[in-house]
Amino acid sequence: MKQPFLIGIGGAHSGAGKTTIAVAILKYLKTHPPIYPFTPFRDESLTGFTHSPKIGAIKYTKTAFYSSIIDDKSILSQEDKDTKRLLDAGAEEVLWVQSPANEINEVLPMAIDRLSHLDGIIIEGNSAIEFLKPDVVVFIAGVSKENIKRSAQGILKQADIIIGEEPSAIGNAHKSKDLLFIARYSSQKIQKLMNYIEMTAKKKDIEEILKKKSAEGRITCDDARKIAEELGIDYKEVGKTANELKIKIKDCELGCF
Repeated sequence: MKQPFLIGIGGAHSGAGKTTIAVAILKYLKTHPPIYPFTPFRDESLTGFTHSPKIGAIKYTKTAFYSSIIDDKSILSQEDKDTKRLLDAGAEEVLWVQSPANEINEVLPMAIDRLSHLDGIIIEGNSAIEFLKPDVVVFIAGVSKENIKRSAQGILKQADIIIGEEPSAIGNAHKSKDLLFIARYSSQKIQKLMNYIEMTAKKKDIEEILKKKSAEGRITCDDARKIAEELGIDYKEVGKTANELKIKIKDCELGCF
């Protein structure tokens, strides 16, 4: 059974706007269902979805003494709760997970299991991201690197997408890899955000399949072409990813790679 695609949303500090981004993603997916074969929300046949993906959400809060998984909608739908915003935005199911740091390894897998029948899960909370290592991580930065609390530095390094006022706000973290930086996020930029989420998911799809199909760091040209055709992407994208993974494409007859 294919596991749900996980999108993690972390932030430099409390009130950075994690729920706002989660709501934007949920609303977008309700009105713009993915159509590309390489979309993160696809079935095992790589043919894409014929329906709007069913997306759940997990709101994680660190507590001092107890663990709980709240799914009671009378609590989740209270006016002052971020969980209400997630439900109103179109989340199929929402769980509010609370635990001390030393119990996160017990409670979060239980929460993921409860939502495992869904196509994707948005996970809000730095500690949850650090433990679960989602497929795509979005980090909301402050206006300066001094605003990024120490506990958020590890999440910043995991980030595939950074949203903030300016690149200088995150120091040198963004220079270590190819990621998207969105300055002064607004609802008009949701398309750019979603395009990059799909692009990141596509690259991870290619990496996963190449690793499975290669033997001793090598893959045939025929197998590499089939991967590109199944995912509906250009041959060069498979070749570029293979190079990054140091996987050699052998017996190439057409010069595709």
